[in-house]
Amino acid sequence: MPADLQTIGSPALWAITVAALALLLTVDFILTRRPHEVRMREAVGWSVFYLALPLLFGVYVWGVHGSGVAVEFYTGYMVEKSLSVDNLFVFMLLLSSFAVPDALAQRVLLLGIIGALALRAVFIALGAAVLQSGTWAFLLFGAILIAAAGKIVKDAMGGHGHEVDISSMRTVRLLRRLMPITDDYRGSHLVVREGGRRALTPLALAVVAVFATDIVFAVDSVPAVYGVTQDPFLVFVTNAFALLGLRALYFVLMDVLTKLRHLNHGLGVILAFIGIKLILHWAHQVWTWLPEIPTLLSLGVIVAILATVTVTSVLANRRDRPPAEPAAGRRRERL
Repeated sequence: MPADLQTIGSPALWAITVAALALLLTVDFILTRRPHEVRMREAVGWSVFYLALPLLFGVYVWGVHGSGVAVEFYTGYMVEKSLSVDNLFVFMLLLSSFAVPDALAQRVLLLGIIGALALRAVFIALGAAVLQSGTWAFLLFGAILIAAAGKIVKDAMGGHGHEVDISSMRTVRLLRRLMPITDDYRGSHLVVREGGRRALTPLALAVVAVFATDIVFAVDSVPAVYGVTQDPFLVFVTNAFALLGLRALYFVLMDVLTKLRHLNHGLGVILAFIGIKLILHWAHQVWTWLPEIPTLLSLGVIVAILATVTVTSVLANRRDRPPAEPAAGRRRERL
C-alpha cells in the first residue's frame, strides 16, 4: 500500500524557499569572495543568524499549519542539525589533510555545502518516490538507520569514529588521473592554466572531497528526517537550514568539537531510535494494535540524548585532565 505523503509545500512556498535559499548562498558567496581568516565575532554572528532562521520558520509553520506540523519541523531540524555537527568533525580532518589555508577554509566549506544541497535534493526526491511505492519503504529506511547506528557506535567504541583517508577516496583519485594538480594553492581559484594546459588546484580537490563525504552522510540523514516527517518539503527545508549554518558553525565549534568525545555514541543511539520508530510505523500499518512513537516524544528523546552525551563528554574530559600541581610545590621549585 503506498504511503500517504501529505505536504505543506505549495508551488508558491517552494518557489519562495528556493529563491530565499539562492539569495542566502549568493550573499555567502560574495562575502567569501575575498579570502580572509574568520574571526570568532563574525562566526558567532552568522551562527546566530542561521539559528534564528529555522526558529522563525517554525513559528510561521505553527501559525499557518498548526502545532503538529511545527513539532515535526523542529524535531527534523534537531535530528539534521545534530547529524550535521558530525559532518564538521570530518570537514575539520579534510581541511587539515589538504593543508587548506585558514583564509580559504570558508570558501571550501561554502562550495561543498552548495554541492551537498543539490545532492540532498536528489536524495529527498528519491526518498519520496520510494515512500510512495509502498509502506515497506519505512521498513527499509528503518533497517538502513539501525545498520548505520551499529556502525557508528562500533567505530566510536573502537576509537575510529572520525578517520579520513584521502588516498582511498575514489573521486580524488579519479581527478588526479584526469587532470594535473598544482603543487600549491592559487588563492580561491579552483582551476588555473599552467604550462599551456588547465590544472586543478588543491582547493578543487578539497571541495570535491567535502562534497563526496556528504554522500555518505546523506544516506543516513535523509531517511532519518523521513522518520520524523513524511513531508518532502519539510525534509528539504530541515536539510537546507542545517547545511546553511555549517560554514559559520565550523569556526565557532572548531575547538569545542574535539571535546565532544561521546557525540558519535549519541548519534548512533538517535539513528537507532528513529530506525525503530520507522519500523514501528510500518508495523502499525500491518498490525494496528502495535503502538507508534509520537513526534513530540521523539523530540524529547533526541534532546535528552544530546544533553546526556554533552554532559558525559564534559565529565570524561574533566576526569582525564591531569591534576594541577599544588601551589606550594610550585613555590618550592622556584626557590
